[in-house]
Amino acid sequence: MPLKMDIPALEAFLKAQFPQVAETFRIEAVAEVGLTLRLLTDERHLRPGGTVSGPAMFALADVGVYLAILASVGPEALAVTTNASIDFLRKPRAGADLLAQVRLLKLGRVLAVGEALITSEGDDAPVARASLTYSRPPQ
Repeated sequence: MPLKMDIPALEAFLKAQFPQVAETFRIEAVAEVGLTLRLLTDERHLRPGGTVSGPAMFALADVGVYLAILASVGPEALAVTTNASIDFLRKPRAGADLLAQVRLLKLGRVLAVGEALITSEGDDAPVARASLTYSRPPQ
């Protein structure tokens, strides 16, 4: 299935619909079955001890899967997360951005399922793995 939205279109959508987080993420690559999303980490993403917080990693996974769905189906602002599970595997590298390799597993009429494997920039060992299900609005 050809992509319905490329990186500039996804970035414009994010800025228009979710300006509160648009500057937090950068789309690195987009493909038919997924994308790579970067969390531009700074002080607001850290928890005591200097590591990236769990909520920040969850946001990276959630936004990543959402954008992967949009890339495949076009702008559906009403698609919502209906289920999410995240495993925190190890502490992220201090001071490093996080990267989510997102893959769509199912893209149906009603539900979309995706996963995100999160790593620290410069390190291939995953720091978290998430699985998310989205409900798509009726056509």
